[in-house]
Formats: sequence, structure tokens, C-alpha cells
Amino acid sequence: MQPVSLFDLASQQAKWLSVRQTAVSSNIANANTPGYGMREVEPFEAVLNQTSVSMRATHPLHLAGANAVGEFNVRQVNDDHPTMPSGNTVVLENELMKSGEVRRSFEMNTAIVRSFHRMLMMTTRG
Repeated sequence: MQPVSLFDLASQQAKWLSVRQTAVSSNIANANTPGYGMREVEPFEAVLNQTSVSMRATHPLHLAGANAVGEFNVRQVNDDHPTMPSGNTVVLENELMKSGEVRRSFEMNTAIVRSFHRMLMMTTRG
């Protein structure tokens, strides 16, 4: 079993959140651009599935996780989104909600890292 580095995971999530924030802000900025297709980043769960971090089952009925951090895929999304008369697929309300989710996730990530850093410093100081 390999050790889990919380700080590496938090750093990876912060990078992912930065990419997602860029995609969301690009969608918002191009909301009135004719023919612009909404862009989305792969979910962070997909990134975690590519890492060496996995869940350990302590009971046969518990779920297990999976396996190496790759690049984040930003893709154009055309499925379940309405197309405006201009050919644009951005729904501003959804993008603003995503923007709020990204902000809350950044705050949560920062709070977790701060707490673990404080705990680590207390254990090393004695």
C-alpha cells in the first residue's frame, strides 16, 4: 500500500478547479457569440480514477476505488443543452451556478489544506 499525500491531492484538485474555472469563464464570456459551443472539463472523479489513490475495503460489501493523474480534458458539450437561435449552447444560469460551485470547492480545498498543515506543524513542533 502506498502512502496518500493529501497535499498532492489538494494540489491536483486546485489545478483541476483552475482549469474548470477557465472553462466556465470562457463560456460566460462567449454567451452571446453566435455558434459558440459550451465547453466543460472532465469531472474530478475521473481524474481521481487515474491516480494511484484507491479505497481499501475493510468489509467485502464496501466499495473500492481505482488507479495515475493525467491531463484534464476540456471538451465541447453539445448533448442535453438547448441551442439558441444564434447556434450558441451556453445557458448563463447554469454557468453561473458552476462558477459558484468552483468558488466553494476552492474554499473547501483551502480550508482542508490549512487544517492539515496546522495539524502537521503541531505534531512536528511537539
